[in-house]
Amino acid sequence: MTAAFGSKPALLKQVLDQALAGDDEPVPVADRPWFRPVWDAATPAGALDAYADVCTLIGGRAARIFETVRRAADAAPETAELWRTLRANRRAGARMVVDHLVVLGPLRPGLGAGRAVDVLWTFNDPAHYDALVHEAGWPEPEFRDWLAGTMRAALLPGSA
Repeated sequence: MTAAFGSKPALLKQVLDQALAGDDEPVPVADRPWFRPVWDAATPAGALDAYADVCTLIGGRAARIFETVRRAADAAPETAELWRTLRANRRAGARMVVDHLVVLGPLRPGLGAGRAVDVLWTFNDPAHYDALVHEAGWPEPEFRDWLAGTMRAALLPGSA
């Protein structure tokens, strides 16, 4: 099976890309119809609520694969680059969302955009979905609501 992809890391990347996007079309995640509500939101809170939907969708599709790649990166140096790329892509996604938030309204006082990216990057990790939904048994809507509320409280004024 790996002969078709060239290597185990290439196979993992292909599986992960399809899980993240939901298909094999070459369309970036941020341009997918299910990401559109983030861009269409009229308020920062609305954008974070929509982003929580995105993170929940991605977590449901890819949390276990992310964990597989993380573990493989620890054990196989050739997979470490894929893990670094995944983390960088999550950070770039967080940066895009934060850039959009500051256009819509202010961030929490004293919270700069760089720190907001750090916070959102932490929250968009599919490991949270894996831990709370798969391991702790939370219903997915409860996870989504927790994530949205936690992101709003951390990033937006008056949301604590």
